[in-house]
Amino acid sequence: MGKGARRKNPQKDGRRKVRDVFVARPFEGLAAEPELIALREFVPSATASLAVRDAGDRTVTLASVLPVAAAAMVRAENGEILLGMQVQTRSSDVSRDLGRALRWALDAQPGQVLSVPDTTSEPQAGERLQDLLVPDAELDVELHSDFGWWLQDDAQPTGEVAMSLERANAAIMPTERLRPGAYWTLAGEKAHLRWVWPADENRLLQALARLSAAGELSLGEGSRYAGSFRAHGLLVPVWDLDAEAHAREWSEPAEQLAARLDKALTSLDDTPLDAAERRARDGLVGRQLTLR
Repeated sequence: MGKGARRKNPQKDGRRKVRDVFVARPFEGLAAEPELIALREFVPSATASLAVRDAGDRTVTLASVLPVAAAAMVRAENGEILLGMQVQTRSSDVSRDLGRALRWALDAQPGQVLSVPDTTSEPQAGERLQDLLVPDAELDVELHSDFGWWLQDDAQPTGEVAMSLERANAAIMPTERLRPGAYWTLAGEKAHLRWVWPADENRLLQALARLSAAGELSLGEGSRYAGSFRAHGLLVPVWDLDAEAHAREWSEPAEQLAARLDKALTSLDDTPLDAAERRARDGLVGRQLTLR
């Protein structure tokens, strides 16, 4: 068999393979970037009004999870658009996946549901969230204790929706928002603070190291810095907290820590890390994992 005969046909079955280019920081350029990441990765039940450029008078609501992990849906009762953040399939550009789902919903009819986002077709201009949303709009996130908001007008769930609602409610953990991008969660006998910071990862790591070397990285008694993870191009520091303390008791310490961290970030412009701070940074690097 000759080389030409053995060569794979890139257009087999009439389909052309689409190059999927990984976007490390898909929400960059949006003021709501920390909240988008939080809703995508770890906030269980939450909604937020979404500022869409060309939605007219239609209501668009961003949701952490939709019934059966749908990508988008349009309520039959009032035409409200719901866009789901946590879905089961994704491409290498989450912003494009969400943008396509939103574009679908803007053109859909009441009652329609998009089960799976389009992750395979050729990328087109104007499909990403950055093209569709008001870029400087923040998200006013509303947390819910369950997923009852899936339903309207006291409707009773049936079939797949009922099973999905039961599973989702059973898995939910108490969660409170302390400040933009910062969420307290009670996970059994432990409590955590996950904090999405909209700063360059390496620069933030240096600022955290500066606080660590100075003994100023905790939120006070009953807390300890646990490590961090990467999510969609940003670093998310995590603290373990005293589970006996209520979320509101950590609000002021979180504000104080934010002020210290902002000061440390600014100080990097003029003062590089010293030897002790570099050792602290190396220790922090060893306590990271990556979420994609």
